[in-house]
Parts: sequence; structure tokens; C-alpha cells
Amino acid sequence: MDWSITDTRGFLLCPLVWSLRRWISRDRCFIERTHPPSLLLSSLKSSTQFVSGAAKKRSQMNSQRKDHALPPVKNTIQLPTKPLNSKEWDKLKEDFKGKVNFESWISSQMAHSHSSVDVAKSLLAWVAAKNNGIVGYNLLVKYLHLSVFHKQTSEVIDVYEIMKARYKSLEPEAYTLLIRGLIHSDRWREALLLLQDIKKVMTPSRKNYNDCIQGALLHQDVNMAWNLYQELLAHDLVPLLETLKAFFDVGKDVKDDHYSNKLVDILLYLRNNHLYPGESFAHSIKTWFESVPGQQWKGQFTTIQKSGQCSGCGKTIESIHLSPEEYEFLKGKIIRDVIDGGDQYKKTTPWELKRFKNFVKSCPPFDIVIDGLNVAKMFPKVRESQVLLELISQLAKQNLRLLVLGRKHMLKKSPRWRKDEMEMVREQASCFFADNM
Repeated sequence: MDWSITDTRGFLLCPLVWSLRRWISRDRCFIERTHPPSLLLSSLKSSTQFVSGAAKKRSQMNSQRKDHALPPVKNTIQLPTKPLNSKEWDKLKEDFKGKVNFESWISSQMAHSHSSVDVAKSLLAWVAAKNNGIVGYNLLVKYLHLSVFHKQTSEVIDVYEIMKARYKSLEPEAYTLLIRGLIHSDRWREALLLLQDIKKVMTPSRKNYNDCIQGALLHQDVNMAWNLYQELLAHDLVPLLETLKAFFDVGKDVKDDHYSNKLVDILLYLRNNHLYPGESFAHSIKTWFESVPGQQWKGQFTTIQKSGQCSGCGKTIESIHLSPEEYEFLKGKIIRDVIDGGDQYKKTTPWELKRFKNFVKSCPPFDIVIDGLNVAKMFPKVRESQVLLELISQLAKQNLRLLVLGRKHMLKKSPRWRKDEMEMVREQASCFFADNM
């Protein structure tokens, strides 16, 4: 589904050509009216020393992250669904048959399963009672993760107070969780202080900036939000679409020309950087346009024909094809900055680079260029030449001109590289094999 926003002036404000061909034009020919201190705080603040430890990444998507590099546990126990007392936790630990640390394992499982905060709180209280009030850093981070997920702001603040008292600095994961949790509270400005702490050692992530911008907009500090957005761009970070969407969601209630100009700047940023809003973001942009006083803009969802013409207003969207000048500029940048890279001896030689350039000149244009080694290693348990052959065979069925880049060792017979499969690759695609490093 596509959409456009129009008024009578017929001036093309900002054609946003995104994946579903969403765009904005201005032509009104289609106007349609269309709590007491928590158990956690009281249990843990009395401790004089925390067990320090490295807070590890909890990403379930990456098997190489250390926090999830736990051996499989046989006869896995069932996660509790209600808070347990000390005896019940003792019994659960006794029934645990795994060889890993029970407290670490159970807290990771609870974080992954988004268990109840009350259940997690009973775990921390049990651990604190057994260890003279000492709770490990990792357990606190897991509890913080659950508190943020369930938007338990008071619990986030409790953990924040404990960590602030015990640690001079935190790891990025804890900073990120605290920032995300604090922005919904009346202490949201302390999230900005945490952002400053991150800057002392590294560039904050775009998620950190997103959360701080969301917090500023939530609490109606528009100038702070815009300054953070400009800072994000200055770091060459690509803003999250939800960050940009938040500016438009607030914009419908801000009747200010200066703010409207900032939103137009965001639209131009989307256009110039080929960022494609999803449907929810598109609705936010549409709602803002329709809220601008005195403009009488009206948005509608439409479709774009194969010719590039909008079925709503009849205008033709910008072409995505490069002009000859743009193509030559892009080609030069790729050769200088990517292929050459400024140091020809780092991964190649001047003679090999010349050989590659002559090879490319001798071939007609390619539809797809494949990084052979990276593609072949996508499935570690499958023979590399087999993975590459299957991909090339599928693409060749579409009558595409293919170029495969690789290293000469791919042609040498080995358990991972079969000569017959590589010959079939070469029959279906042009190949350039650089010297082995």
C-alpha cells in the first residue's frame, strides 16, 4: 500500500521512494475529508560488598555471545511462575542437574522467558540471604532486564541506586538498560547523565540516543531531543526509524513553524539516505501533515504503477537509476576507497589489482557480485563448496550475470572444497580468484 499527501501548489516537497513506493507530493487534486521501599532495595542495600563480575551479552540470536555459551542441561527444571520462598528455592536448586552455576542459569532463563519481576525478585532475595546480602553483578543485570521489559520503573530505579552506590562505571549493557528504564520516570534526565558516562569511553549506540530522544520528547523537552538527534548524526550513526517517528508523533501537537521545518529536514534525510518508513511511521507522517494549521493537507494510501506514476495524484516518482556522472563518481569511490583502500599491500598487490581491473573491463556488466568465501561459510556444518554451488545454481536459473570473488585456495581439492563442485560454479558464473593471503 502506498500513500501521498498533496495540496494545490503542485510543488514536489519530498518524494520518499521506499520499498513499498511510499512518497509525498503536494497537489490538492485528491483532497478527501476523509511504592514503599521494595523488597529488592531493602534486601540488598544492607550489603557491604557486591560480587563483581562481567555483565555478559544476553543476545539469544548470537551463539558466540559468552553469556549464552552454556552447555546443554539435561532434565531441565521448569521455571517457577510465582515467587518462591527460601526453602522452595533450595529444593529447586537441589533438583537442578546441570553442571553450570544454578543462579546464573536460572536468571538467564528467566530473562529469556520474560518471567515475572516478582519471581525474579524472590530469586535475588534468596541469593542475598545466602550470601550476607551480596548479589552478583550479572544477577542484577538480569533483574534489570526484566524490570525494563515489564516497565517496572520503581524497580529500575532501585537497581540504579544500588549500582550507582557500588560501581563507578558500568558495562554498555547495564547503561543501555538503565537509560531505557529511566526515561519513563520523572528522573529521566539522569538517563542523559548515563549517556555522558558512556561518552567517556566510547560512542553511544543509536539505541542509547533513541531512548534519550524518546525520553526528552515524552517529557516535552523538544530542544533537548533535537540536540541529541543532531549529535547522533554528527557521530555518523543512522537513526532508528522509531526515533524519527517519535518526532512526528509529537509534532502533531506542536504548532510551531520552526519545529515544522525540522520535520521537513527529517523527511529530506529519509529521502537522501534511502531510508524507508514502515506503515506505522507512514501513518505518523500522514497525521502530522494533516495537523499543520491552515494547510488543509490530506493523505491517502495509493499504489505506484510500474512506470513510476502515482495512481493518486498522477505524478511520477524520482528515478532510482544513476546518471552517467553519478555512476562514474560511484565507480571511482568504490575503486579508491573499497578495492584499493589506500594500501594495496594490505590484502593484495598492485599487480593483482591491475589484473582484477583488466578482468572487469573484459567482462560485460554483472547483475550480482558474490563474496564467495563469506557465502560459503554461512553454514559451518555444510561443505563450503556445496553451499556456494547451491546459491550460484539458484541465481543462475534467473538468467543473471554473476561474478564470484574468492581466493585461490578455493580451487584446491580439500574436504571443504570439492573440485567438481567448484567447476560447476565456474560454469555458471564468472569467477575471480585472488592470491591466498
